[in-house]
Amino acid sequence: MTRQAVSTSGAPAAIGPYSQGIASADLVFCSGQLGLDPSTGEMAAGVEAQAERALRNLAAVLDAAGCSWGDVVKTTIYLADIADFGAVNGVYAGFTPDPPPARSTFAVGALPKGGLVEIDAIARRRS
Repeated sequence: MTRQAVSTSGAPAAIGPYSQGIASADLVFCSGQLGLDPSTGEMAAGVEAQAERALRNLAAVLDAAGCSWGDVVKTTIYLADIADFGAVNGVYAGFTPDPPPARSTFAVGALPKGGLVEIDAIARRRS
């Protein structure tokens, strides 16, 4: 099985030894995205703005792989504070089609760069 890196300037460059995404067969695995602006490297202010920016970053990676939010089958959300669950849900609902993808959400001790939310995704490429 071959795998191909997915890369776009529409999302922040990886901050470690990983790819923005990997396409393998008909699946695309998108690395977690923070609320970083890809043009400035600055973190968005507040959890809702960070969630929106992270989702836009994911959309850019998906687009670079030939996918859209309608192709996403699974997401994982990591929150620095589980109290932000409702606020992030409100933003998330504006990006995902019906039916929304399967999802897990976890509260974590800390996120890179002091982020409040990180989101990753798995999508199925259209034939």
